[in-house]
Amino acid sequence: MKQRLAQLIAQTDLEVTDQQVEQLVGYVALLHKWNKAYNLTSVRDPQDMLVKHIMDSIVVSTHLDGERFIDVGTGPGLPGIPLAIMNPNKDFTLLDSLGKRIRFIRQVIHELGIENVTPVQSRVEEFQPEVGFDAVLSRAFASMNDMVSWCHHLPNRDGCFMALKGQFNQQEVEELPEWCSVTEVKSLQVPELEGERHLVILTAKD
Repeated sequence: MKQRLAQLIAQTDLEVTDQQVEQLVGYVALLHKWNKAYNLTSVRDPQDMLVKHIMDSIVVSTHLDGERFIDVGTGPGLPGIPLAIMNPNKDFTLLDSLGKRIRFIRQVIHELGIENVTPVQSRVEEFQPEVGFDAVLSRAFASMNDMVSWCHHLPNRDGCFMALKGQFNQQEVEELPEWCSVTEVKSLQVPELEGERHLVILTAKD
């Protein structure tokens, strides 16, 4: 699996150390193992996980500005765990309401020695951080309107929302609340992944 992941990474501009490859592959192995009992992801094949979960997450890595990030509706830790592995000097809070997912994430950070992840079990509207985040990440929300509406209290004053989407949908932009606007849309190239991927960056208007 390490060799396969290295081949995929070689098709991008990402720089990944041997230790990071070990941790990313270790994460896939744990996800595959736990998935049999806990049904954490619909992707069953570890080889598919490398593309649909690992590569799909880490291509966002070069777009992370700031120090503190929150991954809302993280599920089994996506994109938060792969991004934390890629960015050991940044802090990631992984938020999910389901206990089995947070237990899995705790096991991952324990077994893989990941020190920059804080797992939190909470509904997003009930989570009140003491300090806001530089960016709110998510690939869990059905619409960008849902994302900014549920998470409006999470970014700091200069923070942004980063929505990981498939196709970029103009209608979703038109449905956004008045206080929020799309500032950038980045097309993401994920090796061997079918379909489009986009990173949509949204900010509150002054």
